[in-house]
Amino acid sequence: MHCSIKLLFAVSLFSPMLHAETVKIYAAASLTNAVTDIAKLYKKQNPSADIVPVFGASSALAKQIEAGAPSDIYFSADQDWMNYLLQKQKIQANQVKTLLHNQLVLITPIASKQQFKMQPQFNFAQSFQGHLCTGQMESVPAGKYAKQSLIKLNWLNSLNGRIVGTDDVRSALAFIERGECQVGIVYKTDALISQKVKIAGTFPDYSHSPITYPIALTVQGAKNPSAVKFNQYLKHSPQAKKVFSQYGFGL
Repeated sequence: MHCSIKLLFAVSLFSPMLHAETVKIYAAASLTNAVTDIAKLYKKQNPSADIVPVFGASSALAKQIEAGAPSDIYFSADQDWMNYLLQKQKIQANQVKTLLHNQLVLITPIASKQQFKMQPQFNFAQSFQGHLCTGQMESVPAGKYAKQSLIKLNWLNSLNGRIVGTDDVRSALAFIERGECQVGIVYKTDALISQKVKIAGTFPDYSHSPITYPIALTVQGAKNPSAVKFNQYLKHSPQAKKVFSQYGFGL
């Protein structure tokens, strides 16, 4: 009985230290594979670390952090939602660093024979049947970039009623993989991980804002030594840079 009491005391004494090793990273859905792989590499080098990734649309993650969800690192797919959390004082300005960039591509199911020209003169709406899938155009970064490009190429108005907005970019990819949409707009990195779709065209850089991925410690994360350490690993380690490059991200 006496030993049990001592054991309970020891567990209670050290549990805060164990808890401090947990790092919650809220990352854009397009980062799922890369961040998961990097977390595994980091865990091998730091066995006591517990990296807990939460993936989703940058918009939804920012709203969760604003609402008080426990988070240490925010890794967004656009600057707007990082700015949103800066305004809400959930992140300090000196913590923000733009780490990656990406490209916006048009995808089709792998067996599709459709041909596209990524220029305003091309009659995009008549070049395919059915629907186009991308992220929700008012909130999800991939959808916001898609809307910018469709407007710039003068394609948006002719697609009235044919655009399906999804909760995040990976959901849009899944729709194309299942053939529920004939075309989709996603990031190049999303297209590259799928064996069921192909890139049918790359949107010109001039047609949308630069696709950047800023990362920052949250106010809570800045107080967590384990989060500070993992944040540095994501930003500076050769291992992390190699993984990002392998998945097609620009550094």
